[in-house]
Amino acid sequence: MSTHSRLAGLLAVTVLTASSISPSPAAEGAIKIGNTAPYSGPASAYGTIARAEGAYFQMLNDQGGINGRKIEFESLDDAYSPSKTVEQTRKLVEQDEVLAIFSAVGTAPNISVQKYLNIKKVPQLFVSSGATRWNDPKHFPWTVGFNPTYELEGRLYAKYILQTKPDAKIAVITPNEDAGKDYLKGFKDGLGEHVGQIVAETTYQTSDPTIDSQVVTMRESGADVFFAEATPKFAAQALRKAASLGWKPLTILPSVSNSVSAVLEPAGFENVVGVVTGLYLKDPTDPRWADDPAQKEFSAWMKKYQPNANAGDLFNVQGYTVAQLMTAVLKNCNGDYSRDNVIKQAANLKPLELPMLLPGIKVQTEPDNVTPIRQIQMARFDGKSWALFGDVLSDK
Repeated sequence: MSTHSRLAGLLAVTVLTASSISPSPAAEGAIKIGNTAPYSGPASAYGTIARAEGAYFQMLNDQGGINGRKIEFESLDDAYSPSKTVEQTRKLVEQDEVLAIFSAVGTAPNISVQKYLNIKKVPQLFVSSGATRWNDPKHFPWTVGFNPTYELEGRLYAKYILQTKPDAKIAVITPNEDAGKDYLKGFKDGLGEHVGQIVAETTYQTSDPTIDSQVVTMRESGADVFFAEATPKFAAQALRKAASLGWKPLTILPSVSNSVSAVLEPAGFENVVGVVTGLYLKDPTDPRWADDPAQKEFSAWMKKYQPNANAGDLFNVQGYTVAQLMTAVLKNCNGDYSRDNVIKQAANLKPLELPMLLPGIKVQTEPDNVTPIRQIQMARFDGKSWALFGDVLSDK
């Protein structure tokens, strides 16, 4: 992917990929941050998050930046390949001298550079993944997560199943990587003594062409609940294949794969009515937010800064929201943009309401707990959008 068209020719915000030759020179006094994202490869749906972040920083720059300093944001394509993540992250740190790595995408890609960034004392901020390891300030003091942890999410889904279908026969699929292991651990912990109700447990590799055979196996197990813990491409495949087999379990999607445009639409709306998930962001397609001031502001921003993007894609909402969180940290730095102060501010966030978070959900961090989002609310797809139900859930 070439330099993002909305940002072309602007010194302060540069969204780049592996095919780019060199970054634009930094604007004088610019605050330079970078990330890696899969603009290509099997997880390319997540590239939307980084594009939204770049567009948000462009808006911020158009408004004068932070204390008069522009944000220079470099986003490089790693194709969701850890070896490529290492290469691109080293370039950002050693050649481009970014202040911090911000919202890099994916569990395995971020694991590949976590030790390196901590040894270099480069902030690894608001990781776009819910792996439990991002909340380990004792061993990795320069790492701060963003998403609710996968273990938390897994536990809450298990509790929901036991409340609504106590005799459920459960099938679960996870990627064969740390993210899948975290989700599965939390899910089994949540089931507790009911863990024996899992009748089919399978995995896939992100390099697999399809997961059709795994879905057939899970259907044949007799399961009537399906936890489809998969990245967007494979989640869509699983939903579509289940429908083609006439298998209609209660299906749960993880928050990393509940995008209407990236998952549900490719699977076919007629195939996904009744699917449930956990949300922490407002779904732009949900009519309940039509008159919400935050939704109106988001829609106006999309029209101006991402006119060709899908305004209903939750990954745009995530990029918009995490960029707002990064902006709050930089403002809290009060002009001291040393790496020490940036990580200090990121690990000491007082409860903060961001416009596109669901009501009742706030971001906050403490030095011994650097997971900013710790709540979700369940939602059911009604054929057009996610319809919220129940209370905001936490692990308390």
